[in-house]
Amino acid sequence: MAEREERLPRRAERVRRLDVPRAPRRSLLPEYDPDAFGRLSEKIARFLGTGRFIVWMTVTVTVWIGWNVVLPAELRFDEYPFIFLTLALSLQASYAAPLILLAQNRQDDRDRVNLEQDRKQNERSIADTEYLSREIAALRLGLGEVATRDWIRSELEEVVKELRHRDGDGDRGGDRGGA
Repeated sequence: MAEREERLPRRAERVRRLDVPRAPRRSLLPEYDPDAFGRLSEKIARFLGTGRFIVWMTVTVTVWIGWNVVLPAELRFDEYPFIFLTLALSLQASYAAPLILLAQNRQDDRDRVNLEQDRKQNERSIADTEYLSREIAALRLGLGEVATRDWIRSELEEVVKELRHRDGDGDRGGDRGGA
């Protein structure tokens, strides 16, 4: 009886609620991180595209062929048509091609995201430029009604000329209001 009472709270704990996500189920298939696999494939693809890889591959093939041609027959492991070498190179190529394609697809995805971000940034820049253009146009219209430095200078020059002209007429007409 005591065991049954102990089971009841446990059973209540197992009741699934709709607002709580379920724990992931165990799968018979192995689990892997696609991003980790993608990063590994990019590293391999980068290495396959280097001169270092070509040098190492050339050295390996040369040593392989040299070993199986020059050494005595007892030490050779791959006779003349080099079938095992062909198999190894085919296996390497069969793995390299999908890894390179995977790396290219990941790069395309990154490029697509960068392109989208650049496009959005360009749209914001264009909108900002248009806004600033409208603001400058509004300021120019507003300044058309405001006295500018050049306009004030020209008006002052006209007043100075007029005053000089009056002073000149006053000097000719007699005395300037003094003694």
